Amino acid sequence: MIAVVLLGAGNVGQHLFEAIKKSSDTEVVQWYNRDIAKLQPFKNETDICDSIESLKEADIYIIAVSDDAIKNLALQLPFNDRLVVHTSGMTSIHDLDKSLHRGVFYPLQSFTKGKPIDFKKVPICLEALNKQHYVILQQLANALGSKSYKINTEQRKTLHLSAVFVNNFGNQLFRIAHELSDAKNINFEILKPLIVETADKINELSPYMAQTGPAVRGDKKTLKQHLKELDNSPHKLVYELMTQSIKRTHGKR
Repeated sequence: MIAVVLLGAGNVGQHLFEAIKKSSDTEVVQWYNRDIAKLQPFKNETDICDSIESLKEADIYIIAVSDDAIKNLALQLPFNDRLVVHTSGMTSIHDLDKSLHRGVFYPLQSFTKGKPIDFKKVPICLEALNKQHYVILQQLANALGSKSYKINTEQRKTLHLSAVFVNNFGNQLFRIAHELSDAKNINFEILKPLIVETADKINELSPYMAQTGPAVRGDKKTLKQHLKELDNSPHKLVYELMTQSIKRTHGKR
């Protein structure tokens, strides 16, 4: 049984708690958060606290707070030589205090409050400074049913940047499409099968090979009509930038 202390009650912390709770090989022995009120709904499921000085002993301490708060929280921990990991995509493993056994347990997924996540479909990127601690993190990932990957800090930063493109920027493009369709009283549901097919296609093809549309085909007339349609829209620049990016990628002028 892997004993875990969670530090932080944001989206990542709450999803990790639910995943660990479901595993027969892991247990959250304590959950810390600076604002105890956020943990009150879970008081009958695990020990909760708002005092950093009263942390219990555990196999792994998982810091699941905002990137800016990681270093300061790690400095406050009232012990040395225990395995402490953070869950950030952009924070270096060396931002954790060197008196600790340092590691990273980064679940690469978009976590939204109230939206359940199946950790069997969540890749977890692991980093540790020695093999023994890496094995423990690997065991935790396995216990959650997740596939794990050995990823160093520099690779993880690039992975996080890539994730912003496919997730945050991709979702913003969905939002723009939603706005455009709403403006003409078009039900956004009509576009959802296309969104699903676009994402599913890259299970079989590379993104390069999967690309379609007027920019790839060189349909100048269609591109011009689209820009005319967007003439007074703040989204015109996005369309132009994306079109030029696709053209450059596929050798179109």
